[in-house]
Amino acid sequence: MQKIAVLGSTGSIGTSALDVISRFPDRFKVSSLSANSNTGLLSRQIKRFRPRAVSVVDKRRAREFAKTHRRLRVYEGAEGLCSMIREVEADMVVVGIVGSSALLPIMTAISRIRRIALANKEAVVMAGDIIIREARKKKVSILPIDSEHSAIFQCMASGGGSGVKKIYLTGSGGPLLKTSKKELRKVTPQMALNHPKWKMGRKISVDSATMMNKGLEVIEAHHLFGLEVKGIEVLIHPEAVVHSMVEFVDGSILAQMGPCDMRVPIQYALTYPGRDVSPVKQFNFSKIKALHFYSPDLSKFPCLEMAYEACRCGGTYPCVLNASNEIVVREFLKGRIRFTDIAKVIQRVLGLHRDSGNPGLEEILEADRWGREKTKEILNVVHS
Repeated sequence: MQKIAVLGSTGSIGTSALDVISRFPDRFKVSSLSANSNTGLLSRQIKRFRPRAVSVVDKRRAREFAKTHRRLRVYEGAEGLCSMIREVEADMVVVGIVGSSALLPIMTAISRIRRIALANKEAVVMAGDIIIREARKKKVSILPIDSEHSAIFQCMASGGGSGVKKIYLTGSGGPLLKTSKKELRKVTPQMALNHPKWKMGRKISVDSATMMNKGLEVIEAHHLFGLEVKGIEVLIHPEAVVHSMVEFVDGSILAQMGPCDMRVPIQYALTYPGRDVSPVKQFNFSKIKALHFYSPDLSKFPCLEMAYEACRCGGTYPCVLNASNEIVVREFLKGRIRFTDIAKVIQRVLGLHRDSGNPGLEEILEADRWGREKTKEILNVVHS
């Protein structure tokens, strides 16, 4: 019986992970859960999965929650989440937390837990060198949950893991694929959130619309699979049937295909290296008339090119890219800036940044703080 901690259990990844776990009652046991502030859903999850402990990041809600769940250990705040990871035994942790706030929990998990099922890309973008180095040192397995990185992981495993020449990261193109460059200024948050293929959280949906999500995935793939950025190519694939491909030095290309259901890569990570029956609807190839692949329009989606450049520069540039993006996406969702301002502001912040060179964790956290503060400064100018 494997004990599993699910971080971000009330989000889309967390709820899908719990659905998978529920189908293997003789194999998996939930040891702990964490949520940011959705204590209503967390209460229902507790009744069903009966964890030993939970963490609520919102301190006020954590205190209120603890009063009504006196028999359960409730950790509060970001510090409490890390304490829960250290103190509550688990064989595997599912990281479904969105954004940079996952970095310290991931580093804590690496010191305590041997298998990490990772759906958070921002932490790897910020501190990929540090995360991978520590995971290797501690002999911790990092199993990707993102559909694209799970696809690459599966293709590499099938190919023996050696002789890789190139990675093809596919993406549907998001909700604005057919929107003209001229019309992007008029894009509303509702339009940006209307993803044609995947049901995702608000932040990642906007990242998909700007194609920053694909840029962050490029940086993540660079760290997870050890390829230089020139060996990672993004392809627009509107049908979202091929989740990514790997080309080997002998000319062979392996593709991982399947339905748009996050339970597939989640289950693969949880049951790796084996495979088990899944509730996912069987794929019907006879209904597919054609598969299309296009190179992305970088003039229309400049965030993707910025991510490539940040990856090439290395150091703290990817961290600042991510920090600035988190702030501008939040402002866009609040209706305070235009869709096209997202890329413009990030570009200005990157232009002002000076890399510290070979950063440690403290330098990464300082770059993250600087990127957020500088973005807010620029946004104040935009607002005025």
